[in-house]
Amino acid sequence: MGGVSSEAGGSFVQWNHEGRSVPPVRQSEPNPAAGVIGRLFEVAILGLVASGFFAVLGSGYLDPPTAAGAGAAILVRALLLATGRSFRIPGRWMTALAILYIGFYPLDYLFLSGDFLTATVHLVLFLAAVKILSAATDRDYAFLILVAFLEIVAASLLSASLNYFVFLALFLVFGIATLAAWEVRRAAASGRTVVAGAHHFARRLSAFAVVVAAGALLIAAGLFFVLPRTARAAFEHLVPERFHLTAFSSEVTLGEIGEIKRSDTPLMHVRIPGARGPVHLKWRGMALGEFDGRRWYNSSLEGETLRVQSGLLQLADDDQRRRQGPRLNYEVQLKSFASDTLFIAGRPEFIRIDAPSLIRTPEDSYRLRYRRSGVIRYGVYSYLGDPVPGAAFSLKQRERYLSLPPLDPRIAPLARRATAGAPDDYSRARALEQYLRASFGYTLDAPETPPADPLADFLFNRRRGHCEYFASAMAVMLRTLGIPSRVVTGFQSGAYNPISGWQVIRASDAHSWVEAWIPGRGWVTFDPTPPDPNPPAAGFLSRLALLLDAADTFWQGWVLEYDLNRQLFLASRLRHSGRLFSAGWLDGAGSGWESLKTGARDFFERFGFLLVEAVLAAGVIGWIVRRGLGWRRRRLRRQRLEQGCAHASDATRLYLRALALLERKGFRRPPWLTASEFARHLPQGGVAEAFRSFAAEYERLRFGGRPEAGKRLMRSYLELEKLLKGAG
Repeated sequence: MGGVSSEAGGSFVQWNHEGRSVPPVRQSEPNPAAGVIGRLFEVAILGLVASGFFAVLGSGYLDPPTAAGAGAAILVRALLLATGRSFRIPGRWMTALAILYIGFYPLDYLFLSGDFLTATVHLVLFLAAVKILSAATDRDYAFLILVAFLEIVAASLLSASLNYFVFLALFLVFGIATLAAWEVRRAAASGRTVVAGAHHFARRLSAFAVVVAAGALLIAAGLFFVLPRTARAAFEHLVPERFHLTAFSSEVTLGEIGEIKRSDTPLMHVRIPGARGPVHLKWRGMALGEFDGRRWYNSSLEGETLRVQSGLLQLADDDQRRRQGPRLNYEVQLKSFASDTLFIAGRPEFIRIDAPSLIRTPEDSYRLRYRRSGVIRYGVYSYLGDPVPGAAFSLKQRERYLSLPPLDPRIAPLARRATAGAPDDYSRARALEQYLRASFGYTLDAPETPPADPLADFLFNRRRGHCEYFASAMAVMLRTLGIPSRVVTGFQSGAYNPISGWQVIRASDAHSWVEAWIPGRGWVTFDPTPPDPNPPAAGFLSRLALLLDAADTFWQGWVLEYDLNRQLFLASRLRHSGRLFSAGWLDGAGSGWESLKTGARDFFERFGFLLVEAVLAAGVIGWIVRRGLGWRRRRLRRQRLEQGCAHASDATRLYLRALALLERKGFRRPPWLTASEFARHLPQGGVAEAFRSFAAEYERLRFGGRPEAGKRLMRSYLELEKLLKGAG
């Protein structure tokens, strides 16, 4: 026998491999499976492209216009698939658009992007967006698969966060579904395979893709943790930096830090042993000593090279180590963002870092001699007490920290008025700090038009700004009073993540402040910036962000940074746990149960509210998705019925809905009666006539295999539904 047939759940599927068991399907006869398989294939292709696109988007490399354009094309195609509508850009339009954009490409490269790679990404994503809206042939779909593959490869080079793994898993699922659906679609179109009533095919193929993808990921994960990694990132040097923070280099222009503070990207994580809450510290980066009216900078990048021995650098001499005062030990994970500066709280006495040497600048900042990509890890033991007086200034150094460009003539008199009555330099500096904090407002909004003199505009016109303007104003006014000063850039505080135990410091925590030289005290820190009057509120989204950040921290530590040392540590912990379990598991069962209860209670006290919110949100989203999918299935079933290409199962489901309507009105069908027999047992009237007509069309479609009866079946059902609702 050349054919295999089966019947289950109201659907009949027959595969004819030889073409002898079943008569060939005529071209005029609709193939019900073609629509199901075709839609599944298009959904899989779209999911493949979307997962690659969102993986690249999560890297932060795409600019907003490009991301919005490509995202809009994906969204439009998704809406068309969801509503069952068809839309294709004609081929000649697509050719014209491609030619126009190729002509625009040199302009993008020369005047807009200014970078070959960025302009090329714009070109590829534009062509991909157009192809998404115009794909109709196998060649078009092959092009989209190639684009999706290039997207996921590019994302692997651009992204180092957990979201890449999520989209990689989705890409794998959609990739398996795409290949399987394409093969079934090709076989069905060849005429050698006939599939009827394949409404369950999409569900089964989707489950198959998920299971195969999950198996592949589990096997890969097992191999990953068993085999040590010796090559961390083979292609990382081929990709430019993803997040540029020029404000933490050797110069900063007024307004740059304000732009950085609008981003919530996590840049640094700090772990302080024993800390159970936020620690309010300033994480000092670069100190800038020269000002030209618009920017602070250091004209000389020279510094002292400090050799690191066995991963440890000692900075404190014996006198410093004997000083009384608070000290702090902390570990830092710093993401690479186009800066080689180390951010340090307090005065460092010891630094632990895997680097051959560091450079200490004349402003007492520390930076790597050679810039790294990826995460920079270092530990610091710092002194947090009063500042160290240090050696006296040389004449050249004093001139450097007192030099000023031509200033607005109102600035120096304002500084003298604000410090009138202060007896010494320290008191004058404190008076200026309090004056700026009390008399000016905080805002991240930039001036509508860039002023000719930004500092004078801040002091005498706008009287509002962010930390950069406050620090610049105080440093300049101190210099007009003969007090050496400089501007420091870095971060402030951060948010404590109770899930991971790390302090999360984001781009929005970027800050600048002032250091002034006070005789007998040395460099003293002053912060003239008032607090933000509109701090971000802590809500569900902020707690969700902390949960995602904890997952990303685990990803960084145990995936990206996984090496032979961590493998040995993991094996040691497993062996130690196994030894304890085999030796005394029964003796420790009682204490273990108590520890488990205590741990569970502590967990629910700390995260119970967040967990309840997450479960409720998942339930609401699941309910909405389920209702939406149910509505879509009913709509597609109705379309198939009205178009004469319905499945036998469509008739069954509509029949069950009709019986449910009758049962609500008190007419229950005994299980031994067929549809026609039940129709004859109904009381005479309009309802009985409508159901009799419905039953006849149902049997023609369900058992007679006549798809053209679907339209009449739908019409009879609607008439029956109308009569029953009217009778109620």
